[in-house]
Amino acid sequence: MIYRNLNTALFLAFLAFSSHGSALAFDPESLALLKRSVSEWNSSRLSQPDKSMDLYKANLEDASLQGANLSRTILVRSELSGANLNSADLKSSNLKMAFIKKSDMKACDLSGAYLVKANLKSSFMKNAILKGANLHGANLRWVKLENGNLNMANLSNTVLFEASLEQADLRGANLKGAVFIDSANLNGALISNNTIIPSGEKATSSWSLLRNARFVREDAVAANYDTPPAVDIENPQSVDLLTAEKPDRKNRSRGNKPSAGENVGKITDSKQQAMIIEDVETWNRMRTTNPELPVAMKEEKFSDFKLQGVNLEKAELTGSSFEDANLDNSNLAGASLKGANFQKADMKSAQLQGANLQNANFDRTFMKGANLSNADLTNAVLFGAMLEGANLSGANLQNASLFEADLENANLAGANLKGANIIDTNFNNATFSQSTILPNGKPATKSWATLKQAMFIETK
Repeated sequence: MIYRNLNTALFLAFLAFSSHGSALAFDPESLALLKRSVSEWNSSRLSQPDKSMDLYKANLEDASLQGANLSRTILVRSELSGANLNSADLKSSNLKMAFIKKSDMKACDLSGAYLVKANLKSSFMKNAILKGANLHGANLRWVKLENGNLNMANLSNTVLFEASLEQADLRGANLKGAVFIDSANLNGALISNNTIIPSGEKATSSWSLLRNARFVREDAVAANYDTPPAVDIENPQSVDLLTAEKPDRKNRSRGNKPSAGENVGKITDSKQQAMIIEDVETWNRMRTTNPELPVAMKEEKFSDFKLQGVNLEKAELTGSSFEDANLDNSNLAGASLKGANFQKADMKSAQLQGANLQNANFDRTFMKGANLSNADLTNAVLFGAMLEGANLSGANLQNASLFEADLENANLAGANLKGANIIDTNFNNATFSQSTILPNGKPATKSWATLKQAMFIETK
């Protein structure tokens, strides 16, 4: 008990000496405190109730968080599936792209929360408060939201397949572009003339009557459904603090760092790995100076390292692990990455064209704007991967798992999806062509693309 109180006291001191208004660093001890004792966590937040907390990409799967004070918390890309969040306070929190599947969220307060592209599939949210929350593009398949307060919430482009919104308050909610609303349960839901229906028009009494919903008239409102998150991981203060408490990775190299002009024949595979970890810029200069250098690092470990912009073009990296690494703007074009692990890695705008990615693991990887044209992704796992705006033209995705992946605005012209798992895959505004092969082995058609809310281009 004394040890536990000491930990709590130290955490309170950490809160007290942090600058006002900025997010705290992601700290293993604060996360451990939350997992160990919600009451102690809540007590620690009483000293500064408006303080933002940073739990970016935190693993809280199956955690017991009933009644937890998680207001103004960064939970971007966090894992909360199976968690008990009954009566939890998540007001104004940032849950962008969070996985919150099959969670208990009864009477959870998510007022003003940012849930863009969050996956809430099969969660129990009876009596939840989502007033003014932004759920754009969220997966609400099979969600139970009976008696939920969704007043003025942004539900645009959400998936509402068999969602239960019985008796929910949808006055002024924005449902523009929402799919499967006709399979959702709207019995007794409260609709107003300020509610925007999937077509983009204002709701009417006849539209409501067809869905057994109640219709009321209220004064016109000027709603702003695109309100940015109250707390954001991209805030410069948050980013600096996010990395401040992480271990210094620069002291983990295995050997002396070769200079950019060193004889390339003397750089062993282990030294190559050490060079990259030590200093990406120096590595990139060395590769520019020695373009003939063979880069071979099979089954090496790069997990959790910051490797933004690293040049690993045509590198041999079979079986290597980049789990949780930051590979934003990296060059992996033509690289051999068969069986590599990129789970939850950051790979925004990464260059992977022509890469061998057979059997690679991209579980919940962030690959917005990545170039995967002509890449071989046979049997790759892309479960929940964010591929918004990615270039997958000519890519081989045979037997790949795209379950719950987000391919909004992606280019799939000429891609081969034969045998791929596309259950719950988001193809909104993605581009297909006649040369795109569908999972059934047949060429894509305009009608199929329309069904998926995608675009279809005619090719000669």
